[in-house]
Amino acid sequence: MESKIPARDVQVALIGPSTLVLRSRTWDRLKFELEYARQRGTTANSYLIQARQTLLIDPPGESFTSIFLEELAQHQYLQRLDFILLSHVNFNRIATLKALLPLAPYAMVLCSKPGSITLRAAFEEMDPLPRSRDEEEAADLGIFYNGDQSFRLRVIRDGDRLDLGEGHELHFRTVPTPRHPDALCTYDPATGILYTDKLFGAHVCDEQVFDEHWRQLSEDRRYYFDCLHRNQLPQVKAALAKLEEFPAQIYAPAHGPLVRHSLRRLRLDYHTWCEEDPGEQRVALLYTSAYGNTGLMAMAIAQGLERAGVKVERINCEWATPEEIAQALERCQGFVIGSPTLAGHPPVQIQTALGIILSSVPTTRLAGVFGSYGWSGEAVDLIESKLLNAGFSLGFETIRAKFKPTPEILEACQEAGSQFAQALRKAKRARAPRQTSSETQADRVGQALSRVVGSLCVVTALQGETRRGFLTWSVAQASFNPPGLTLSVSKEQEAELLTHPQAPFVLNILREGKGSNLQRHFQRPQRPGEDRFAGLATATAENGCPILLEALAYLECRVKTWMDCGDRYLVYAEVERGKVLDPTGVTAMRRG
Repeated sequence: MESKIPARDVQVALIGPSTLVLRSRTWDRLKFELEYARQRGTTANSYLIQARQTLLIDPPGESFTSIFLEELAQHQYLQRLDFILLSHVNFNRIATLKALLPLAPYAMVLCSKPGSITLRAAFEEMDPLPRSRDEEEAADLGIFYNGDQSFRLRVIRDGDRLDLGEGHELHFRTVPTPRHPDALCTYDPATGILYTDKLFGAHVCDEQVFDEHWRQLSEDRRYYFDCLHRNQLPQVKAALAKLEEFPAQIYAPAHGPLVRHSLRRLRLDYHTWCEEDPGEQRVALLYTSAYGNTGLMAMAIAQGLERAGVKVERINCEWATPEEIAQALERCQGFVIGSPTLAGHPPVQIQTALGIILSSVPTTRLAGVFGSYGWSGEAVDLIESKLLNAGFSLGFETIRAKFKPTPEILEACQEAGSQFAQALRKAKRARAPRQTSSETQADRVGQALSRVVGSLCVVTALQGETRRGFLTWSVAQASFNPPGLTLSVSKEQEAELLTHPQAPFVLNILREGKGSNLQRHFQRPQRPGEDRFAGLATATAENGCPILLEALAYLECRVKTWMDCGDRYLVYAEVERGKVLDPTGVTAMRRG
């Protein structure tokens, strides 16, 4: 009888003198962020250096906490663990850290200065440790509570070193990016291993610890790079330059196989990808295919686009989440949507994608429509008319195929892709840099609502005369007409603000940069009698609730209904007004 591979496990291997890798593995899709969309599983890589002193690098997130700690205890006496290094800090990883610290009471936690800020939000800080003048200049030290258990924290600065003995003198480099401003890379000269955190990884789960079959990883590596680093190329280039000084023989990333056999090639790929024009033309190709016919047409259109030098993001809407579709549309300068006709209508997934387009995509984006049908082709006509009525321009004449597309139709699809690429370039030259001030309130609401997907937000409301606010990331668009959204609110949070009929509130969508200040401010609980908004730039919305003027955008909302879901409430609210405050800003995303 064939043995079944467990859904999750921890694979342990020796990768260098006194050095183990513990790969927390899942063959399933770990999360629903776009970076996991290839659905090839992933590994959360942790590393254990056992020299005269011992150091654990990057314990995994809370979905692996139990099995990881059980496996770690088989290889390390936890009470003699000296250091725990966090290459970047997120709340998912903190859950494992909180479970580990009581088992390793003498371990000191190491992280960068920005990472320590996140830790301070998760632990109650006590008095700082006594320290010498040299220690004052070299590092920040502190003691923190983990329940009844305290632990020590040391802040790692760029260029710091830590000697574990037996030649393992670790070299630290800070490599901040907008996505991970607290990122650290670590080099161990005793093994030639460079611990690269979010660089040089891939979301792939298999039995191979190293990259023996690296040619098979090319697409996964490029996809990982595009999802994590495409929008932060200058910072990635700066990180690569910092790491050039280390004669690394192995890259040890946070995810996927360790890099040994293709180290030079992958490093060259990263340099090449960083030099690519970040303003390259990109098109989202959205489709579903009931019998494969629409899929054939999609492939032909993609070939025409790519031959014309346009980057194509292929999205089968049957498998993609609404969040993935919205994020792809936001990245691309145009879109092409294809659909079969089922019982006279587009499939539900295409209807969802069309709703996202009509509610959040600017009508200045170029559009295209195609599809196949059996006895009637109403779906293609419906999509075309909806887009034209909304004000979109089409980059090619709509293509229809009855049953299986003929070679002539597939050739026409390729030509349509090339034609779309030419129209896209013309539209780019002719497009005005920003919208005029005559945009309607509906436009402003749609633009603000489009920033909700995956974002960090602050809910602000009034309780009597007291202004209240709390941080959330559990927000999703729920309806298009009228525009509405849902929030998942913990009952231990300020749920009482939103569980009243017609309760008004403002959803403030945070931006990168200044948004991090607001994030830290609203992470801590509000003390009795405290004016939480003192010192913050605010305005008063028409519904009477505070607007945070340093936010990226805001939405004025009113509660319509809510549902009791165990330890949370699911709240549905309609959006009455909204505005993007910083059109050039970048939405702040939840880390990790």
